[in-house]
Formats: sequence, C-alpha cells, structure tokens
Amino acid sequence: MSRMRIAVTGSTGLIGTALVRSLEADGHQVVRLVRRTPRARNEVQWDPRRQWVDTAGLTGCEAVVHLAGAGVGDHRWTAAYKKEIRDSRVLGTTAVAEAVASLDTPPAVLISASAIGIYGDTGDRTVDEDTPPGRGFLADVCTEWEQAATPAAEAGIRTVLPRTGLVVARTGGAWARLFPLFKAGLGGRMGSGDQYWSYIALRDHVAALRHLLTTPALSGPVNLTAPNPATNRDVTAAMGRVLHRPTLFTAPAPALRLALGEMATDVLASQRVVPRRLLDSGFTFSCPDPESAVRAALAAD
Repeated sequence: MSRMRIAVTGSTGLIGTALVRSLEADGHQVVRLVRRTPRARNEVQWDPRRQWVDTAGLTGCEAVVHLAGAGVGDHRWTAAYKKEIRDSRVLGTTAVAEAVASLDTPPAVLISASAIGIYGDTGDRTVDEDTPPGRGFLADVCTEWEQAATPAAEAGIRTVLPRTGLVVARTGGAWARLFPLFKAGLGGRMGSGDQYWSYIALRDHVAALRHLLTTPALSGPVNLTAPNPATNRDVTAAMGRVLHRPTLFTAPAPALRLALGEMATDVLASQRVVPRRLLDSGFTFSCPDPESAVRAALAAD
C-alpha cells in the first residue's frame, strides 16, 4: 500500500483510533475531521448537524474513511436518543458524501460505515451482502445511512459500505462491557443463548478497512464480520475458556427487556452474517473464531 493522504471521521472512537494508529505507523498522512476548532495542522473542521465540511482541508486526499456516529449501546433508547443515533449517521454521511463529490479532484474512494443491523433479525438463516434489508429501528437507520452516501457514488467515487458486526475489543464498544463481568465470574448467556452473534476482532476490522482502501474491485456493501458466526452460547463458552472463569449466570430475556428497554430487542436478535464479498476478494482473517478474537483483544492490552 503506497503512502496516501487519508481523511478520517470518528478518529477518536474505538475503530477510528486503531485505524489511525495503523495507518500512521506505516507512514500514511491522516487528516482528522473534528467538530471543534482545529488545533493541529492535520485537523479539518466539520459540522455534521449543519451538513458542512471545510472542503479546503480535504484537498489532496486520496481516500476518505467515514466512521463517525453516536454509539448504539451508549444510552437507553429514548425517543431523543434514537433520533441522535439516526441523525448522527444520516446527516453526517450526507455532509461527507456531498463534500467529497464537490471537490475538483475528489478522492478515489469513500469508505462510509454501516452495520449488520441492516439485516434485522435473521434467526438461523445465513445472510450475505445480497440479502435485502430487514425490519426494525436499526435496519431502517442503516438503510438511510447507506443511502446518504449516494452523492459520492453518483460523482464517480468508489463508495464502499462496510457493514460492521460486533467488534471484539477490551477497551471500547459493546463487547468491552462483557470482559469485567466474565473476569468477575459473573458472565453467562443472554436469553436463550441460541441467537447468532456476528463478530469481528478489532485487528481484523482494521485490516479489512485497509483492504477496502486498496481493492478497487470492491464497492457497495461489504460485511465486516468473521467467517464463522457463533451463537451467544458459543461466545459465552469461549469467554469462559479464555478467561478461566465459570459461566453459570444467565440474563433472562424478560430481565434484559426490563433493564435495556427497546435495545434488548437488538441484544436478543439473531444475525448469522457471513463476509462473502470480503472472502471472495482474497481477504484472510487472523481471528476466524470467537476464542481467537477474545485472545486477540486481551493481547492488545
């Protein structure tokens, strides 16, 4: 991968931090889009709510990676926070897509984040990128989110929509909340435990994003999930084995609904997603199963 100038939104989030670290370690020039007044030469201001980007700062960028968005699991899903989840994605993506499309010399590629929530609850059915969107709040949000990137694609920019699964990491994201529970011996399955969790190790996610940057044949939706989706029961067992802790506790579905509200629907949903397009393009996973993904998360300490 030749050295590039790459703009990144969401550069302080879990995935963004890891991606920027990886790119800069290999000598790439990273331009960070920030909401506040820039304090460094490599920062460019933007305002996703006003759908505005200081396009002058994107001059010379050969790629843009758009990762920004409010955390789905950060708060209870009140009406106000559901609007924040939707607006932070749709308005922000519209801003970035229109900004890159307006440039005299646009970047060769826009990688605009999405999520496997677009498939809804798929039960035991295996789904890939050709599967149409499902139903539900997250499915609707993801559909709008992806559509918001259309201006870039219409401008001839290769536009990739990585649909991310559960990212296995110890220091951020939803999975990070599991580690303290399991380390304390309080971990266990959620609901029946039969629902499929489509996950990806953080190191594989970063490697996959870099693969998308440099693989011209890839555009449109690409699932970023490990090749072997596992049930919550299997994930629970893997966490117990790696951490050498019992996994006797169970969080019954009614208790999860009481504690999490509408968000429990997503926790209990089953999504058996496979990364067909990523595999077909020659990408190799370093953590293809839940146990190796958990071990990689611990090794990153």
